[in-house]
Amino acid sequence: MSEQLKRQAAAAALEFVEDGMKLGIGTGSTALHFVELLGEKVAAGMKVIGVPTSERTAELCKKNGVPLTTLEETPELDLTVDGADEIDPQMRLIKGGGGALLREKIVASASANMIVIADKSKIVDTLGAFPLPIEVMPFGLGSTTIAVQKVCDHYGMQGSLSLRKAADGSNFVTDGKHYIIDATFGRISDVEGLDAALRAIPGVVETGLFIGIASKAVVAGADGVSIIEPAC
Repeated sequence: MSEQLKRQAAAAALEFVEDGMKLGIGTGSTALHFVELLGEKVAAGMKVIGVPTSERTAELCKKNGVPLTTLEETPELDLTVDGADEIDPQMRLIKGGGGALLREKIVASASANMIVIADKSKIVDTLGAFPLPIEVMPFGLGSTTIAVQKVCDHYGMQGSLSLRKAADGSNFVTDGKHYIIDATFGRISDVEGLDAALRAIPGVVETGLFIGIASKAVVAGADGVSIIEPAC
């Protein structure tokens, strides 16, 4: 049922894509549906060009006939369409379950607008039930982890930090050759404060907190597809 809902959300988000647009194209299971549906539009004559947020998405776009560019060639985009692991009422997100959070944030920030596509299970009152991905440099990993723990303690974040592993048991490595620490909190009381404090740590490259970036969410549930905008 979840995959069907994701595809419904992706199809609804496609209605916001106009001929000639420069698109940021996200990573993950929901974005996969968007790429497949976008490929059908391109095959029917729609002219778009996309910037993928991961090597995995780039391969998927090529497979589905979606023309690609880079942020170097096309530094300003019209729209990014991507999934999310959690969405709160202020349209703040947790992203990075797929391991592409740094590139996803760079691409989304280069876009005039960002639309999040998700099924209804991703809508939460408070961020934090989904583990927060923190992308870190391999160099100085032990020191960075201690610094991250101190920040979490300062903000009263009770939970565990775990270094993400690949399927073969080795450390998961992002496309940017970084590691990811997953922080399990349950709930995050001060989203902006925690994000700023974590990003101030020298070994932290980026966090999976997307604040003030998404403009709307296209959410599919058993009762249909709805468009959600940030609460005032």
